[in-house]
Amino acid sequence: MTDVSLNIATGTAPADEAGLRDYWQLLKPRLMSLSVFTALVGLLVAPGGVHPFLGATSILWIALGAGASGALNMWFDADIDRVMKRTRKRPIPSGRVAPGDALALGLFLSVLSVTMLGLTANWVAAFWLGFTIFFYAVIYSMWLKRTTSWNTVIGGLAGAFPPMIGWAAATGGTPLEAWLLVGLIFMWTPPHFWALALFVKLDYHEARIPMLTVTHGRDETRRQALIWSLGLAIVSILAAFTSLGGPLTLAVALVLNGVFLKGAWDMWRRTDADSEADNHAVEKGLFKWSLLYLFAHFSVFVVEAAIPFGGW
Repeated sequence: MTDVSLNIATGTAPADEAGLRDYWQLLKPRLMSLSVFTALVGLLVAPGGVHPFLGATSILWIALGAGASGALNMWFDADIDRVMKRTRKRPIPSGRVAPGDALALGLFLSVLSVTMLGLTANWVAAFWLGFTIFFYAVIYSMWLKRTTSWNTVIGGLAGAFPPMIGWAAATGGTPLEAWLLVGLIFMWTPPHFWALALFVKLDYHEARIPMLTVTHGRDETRRQALIWSLGLAIVSILAAFTSLGGPLTLAVALVLNGVFLKGAWDMWRRTDADSEADNHAVEKGLFKWSLLYLFAHFSVFVVEAAIPFGGW
């Protein structure tokens, strides 16, 4: 039995005393910030507007729900986190937080966030928040991540739901436009993470995680990243022609997708020798651009909704 399994079974505390920063890291603040941003966009672009206090509290509960997902994921993934170079310093594998404490925090925040979102906003938004936590902690972390190369594709839905939750918190509904926001993130997630996987392949291989790079090789990963980038461009441009978008959104989408597709095309044409020669410069470039892409695309939705001449 591994040390992590022993801690989970016995509930024994780790040797090093945990601080507030360690518990904050359990919530995966980077992932939380992405969820908060996209949820805020969903809330702001939803029709009818929302009271500032209701909007602020809704975003708070969504943020805590995202943090709950992160804590539950770190609890379950402690065994593989201690194998991977980029995760072995996380609070549980490093011995600063007991697994049982992480599990308790995740469950507490899950119940708190869903209940309070239901009471302060509406139960449609609360349902989707609860479903998102379940999807990320159970469907993705406990099942997909360790069993199939589809983990990034299907599991990407967990990160795609926050804008719809924000929209539902403002309106109580989930119309086509809210699902288009979900679709945009869903299509964005595979090429985003496959670009990352191409330059951290050894980590996933040692942890026996069936990422596409491990199960099908780097060439197939590059091909799939290009295919999904094309799909992303289609969804992005379609969204620009709905009530979400307008001329400004269309112009920004064309530029963003043009650069994204150029990066995916360049990555597809590469070989392992090319990647090693320049330390995966193209893969790292596409990964970084994908972050800017999502921020800029969602920001233009807000601008389009705010300006008097926005929209079609």
